[in-house]
Amino acid sequence: MPLKDILSLRLYTRVAHLGSFSAAAREAGLTQSQVSRMIAELEAGLGTRLLSRTTRAVVPTEAGLEFLARMEPILAAIDDAENSVRETGELRGLLRIGMPSTMGIRVIIPRLSAFTERHPQLHLELLLEDKWQDMVKEAVDIGIRVGDLPDLAGTARLIGTMRRVIVASPDYLAGHGTPVSPQELQGHRIVGGPAGAHASSWQFERDGSTASIDLSPQVSTNDTAGALAAASGALGIVSTTSWACRLELESGTLVQLLPDWEMADLPVHAYFPMGRTTRLAARAFAEFLALELASPPL
Repeated sequence: MPLKDILSLRLYTRVAHLGSFSAAAREAGLTQSQVSRMIAELEAGLGTRLLSRTTRAVVPTEAGLEFLARMEPILAAIDDAENSVRETGELRGLLRIGMPSTMGIRVIIPRLSAFTERHPQLHLELLLEDKWQDMVKEAVDIGIRVGDLPDLAGTARLIGTMRRVIVASPDYLAGHGTPVSPQELQGHRIVGGPAGAHASSWQFERDGSTASIDLSPQVSTNDTAGALAAASGALGIVSTTSWACRLELESGTLVQLLPDWEMADLPVHAYFPMGRTTRLAARAFAEFLALELASPPL
């Protein structure tokens, strides 16, 4: 396949995902007219319209979506073939990474500089979303997830653990009192967040003693940042991870409760939706992140 055709295919996938000719052109270092012309030539060669163009958006047609789903694995395989024989070990191509939004902003993105400097020709697309994505449909190469994984068709690797804590704001505690035992939590307002989205109770352990406290959240959210905002706004007590609330704890916006009681750590997994055919870049990223999460411990 001529290199020009491969470039056209890569440009098409970027336009389809970004919804913009100009954004794809900026990424590739081309002009918008060049990208538009190459996509038009690709469509003419295929004899079908791949993109629907309006004044507001550029979106794939039904044929374009089908073509995108079939072409992205082929382009990824080409990237892997090139990367496997490149003596420098430098990775190239596009790597799509899905991760929880707050974890991405507070933990992963600040640690990415060393990885991007090591692989300057590898383009990272970060999809920040707390809900579980359809990684196959969205062509995600690797997903980073906190907590137990559902039964999925891909493969996963444990890359770390995160400590769970419960926190509340000084204003909430001033108005409702500070619990000194897990049992006293039952008389307090609870904020439900992603860290405990599927739990019906909170479990604690200290010196061999255990306590299980039933949950009845007054406010619930599917976003970690939202749960922290609710707790900071004196809406109640929230269970989260120590990395998520580190800034609030340092500033005094939130305070940790029951520090002598331990809650079970949450596992952090790298999930590979393509299983055994996972790309080299995805596995390299998982290896990098496992080392980063281990030092310092979260």
